[in-house]
Amino acid sequence: MILVYIILATFIMSLISLIGVFFIGMKTDRFENVIEQLVSFAVGGLLGGAFLHLLPEAMEAGNPSIFSYVLSGIIGFFLVEKLLHWRHCHKGQCETHTFTYLNLIGDGVHNFIDGMVIAASFVADIRLGLATTVAVAAHEIPQEIGDFGILVYGGFSKARALMYNLLSGVTAITGAVLAYFSFNQIIWFKDFLIPFTAGGFIYIALVDMMPELHKKARGGKIAAQSGLIFIGIGLMWWLRVIFEH
Repeated sequence: MILVYIILATFIMSLISLIGVFFIGMKTDRFENVIEQLVSFAVGGLLGGAFLHLLPEAMEAGNPSIFSYVLSGIIGFFLVEKLLHWRHCHKGQCETHTFTYLNLIGDGVHNFIDGMVIAASFVADIRLGLATTVAVAAHEIPQEIGDFGILVYGGFSKARALMYNLLSGVTAITGAVLAYFSFNQIIWFKDFLIPFTAGGFIYIALVDMMPELHKKARGGKIAAQSGLIFIGIGLMWWLRVIFEH
């Protein structure tokens, strides 16, 4: 049943890559406003997932290297972002048109890792798997909208952009299945991946997403951003309480 949960969760995650279809006819100003709201919620979901679920789980397992693995996650995600030129592009404006292909590669690798993360979380605990899936989804929704904007801006037709986004999304299923069947041979993998992912979540939330919010932190937007961040954290806290042993 654990494998069924893992495949179902990553399949749903893959479908998020098609979310751009709902924004095809949306006006530019409204499109940007929706992304900003989703980014605020994603920041809360990522931080809540890291500090309320992943790190407590790693500490309960008595992992002596937990903080080293968290640090390696932060540095690792930084290097992936640099080496693959992968970054969030919420406005659909990128440096060059060739960035569309680099972004697809980076997004595919990132989704592959997300699949591994979800598999590791479900193997550890079903409630942790659910919480991790929600946290990843909170991040994936605004990212996939941004990826759709990148591809269309780079010259892809809307239909082709959706298709390529889906192809990069299904790598999550591959990563999850491979990770699941490797756990029996690599016992330490789960203990490493959970705090490593917590570091990645922290990096994405604070380095990639919060700076985007600071650019528009004025007037009533400050209250809206803060409220959505707290909603994201509150959702993760609620999941922790409701699924507590």
